[in-house]
Amino acid sequence: MKRKIYWNICLMAMFSMAAATLLMAWILNRDLQAQMRQSVQTETRYLEAALEKAGPDFLSSLVGHGDGSRLNRISWIDADGTVVYDSYADSESLENHSGRPEVAQALQTGRGQSTRLSNTLTEQTYYYAVRLDDGSVIRVARTTRSVLAVIVDTIPWMAAMAAAILAVTMLLARRQTRRIMEPINQLDPDHPQDGYVYDELSLLVRRMEKQKGTIQKQIRTMREKQEEFTAITENMREGFIIVNSHADVISYNSSAIRILGVDLKHNDGATINVLSMNRSSTFRQVVDAALRGEHGEQMLRLNGRCYQLIANPVSEGGDRRGAVVVILDVTEQQSRDELRREFTANVSHELKTPLTSISGYAEIMKNGLVQPEDMGRFSEKIYTEAQRLITLVGDIIRLSQLDEENVGVENTSVDLYLLAGDILDRLREPAATAKVSLVQKGEAAVVCGAAPILDEMIFNLCDNSIKYNRSGGYVIVTTGVENGHPVVSVEDNGIGIPDADKEHIFERFYRVDKSHSRQIGGTGLGLSIVKHGAIYHKARVEMESRLGKGTTVRIVFPQAAVEA
Repeated sequence: MKRKIYWNICLMAMFSMAAATLLMAWILNRDLQAQMRQSVQTETRYLEAALEKAGPDFLSSLVGHGDGSRLNRISWIDADGTVVYDSYADSESLENHSGRPEVAQALQTGRGQSTRLSNTLTEQTYYYAVRLDDGSVIRVARTTRSVLAVIVDTIPWMAAMAAAILAVTMLLARRQTRRIMEPINQLDPDHPQDGYVYDELSLLVRRMEKQKGTIQKQIRTMREKQEEFTAITENMREGFIIVNSHADVISYNSSAIRILGVDLKHNDGATINVLSMNRSSTFRQVVDAALRGEHGEQMLRLNGRCYQLIANPVSEGGDRRGAVVVILDVTEQQSRDELRREFTANVSHELKTPLTSISGYAEIMKNGLVQPEDMGRFSEKIYTEAQRLITLVGDIIRLSQLDEENVGVENTSVDLYLLAGDILDRLREPAATAKVSLVQKGEAAVVCGAAPILDEMIFNLCDNSIKYNRSGGYVIVTTGVENGHPVVSVEDNGIGIPDADKEHIFERFYRVDKSHSRQIGGTGLGLSIVKHGAIYHKARVEMESRLGKGTTVRIVFPQAAVEA
């Protein structure tokens, strides 16, 4: 803009100078021509008066007095057009002038005039003629330079003057341009109305101020949305990555970096290709599918965990702009699915064993292959297996209720000391058979919970301590309150648990010694019920065990479970 203003000023100055020069040349030439014509006409009137009085002798006297200036050409022409006298040439050598415009006009009207250019157009001659009383015509002519010649002659002077004026104009134009542009250059976009503003720019400035407010509002809105988006994505446990059509990362959250194990601390803001974050074929397939415009979904195992990769294309107006990749940690879900499949297989196996036994004994009895004295023993076997089956189904139902936190009973105040005493009373006979002594210690410890679940939890712990004990062993049940937490502890000096099995004993159908478990019975769900019952009551289970030395299991209830 500055250069444009500068050259416009220069061009306007040059155009104005050229136009003014030509106009002045035309005006001066017009004035000179007018003066010349006035002079010629005056001289012609003088000659007319002289010839009227002195006759032809006056013209002879002009030559005799030596009028050699020859500034004006004087011609005396007879009425028939014959040149009688000419101050520039011999009259006899001149052709008839009756056809000359000024002569013909003078003969007709008494006066005539005309102007004729030379062949080169550099000179012009003005003719003025007057008819005398005797019918002859006196004519005076004056030759001057034409306007074109005047202009051509002034071109060198005009060029020199134009150069000088151009130099001055350029200096002035530079200075004036700087002065014009200074308020515009000093215009502050953040505060456009501060300082001097041209009236012509006031509307623009107001619009800039209004646009500034609109932009600031949009920026605040975008910043709020960005902060909201960042807060959402950063608090997501799931990994989140946005890529463009070239697979370059546009945005990501910290969970994605943590899951993929990428170190971006020294990246220095360089462009990251998403495939460099994980080079596995599974990750590449998902990203490539999304960039092709297809939904991609794969399972990725990384660092001992299982992740589900979900990638969807992002398009706008039919054009693919990129993709969004979400990384979901489904390790627990996969574990639950595996446990569910294992549980289903175990249930099928555990149900099949007693059912097969019942079916076999019943088939033998139906076919009459049992002696009368053996009927009692066979019936007892069927009854035992049926009871085992009922217990298994009951335990499965109980676990299902605990998983859904729907035990079917209301929470009440339960004294763990009284509950433990009742359970030990029920286990006196099995303990005596196994030659295991039962001991109760401690004091009252009241919790708010589901009495049947609490009963089953303590019963299973005591029952296991009896079953997996040695002859002459003991089981000690202790209840009390520690630091405000109700606690029940079951301790035995039985066979103990190997270190490799400690983290699995609370799993469903898990048995440390499967052959021994078959001999003593049980469903393999007792400790699972203890674990899920503790979860239901928001308690924690602590276990200490040494192989061949015994096991101690403690259930610590939360303070909120204490009843005043």
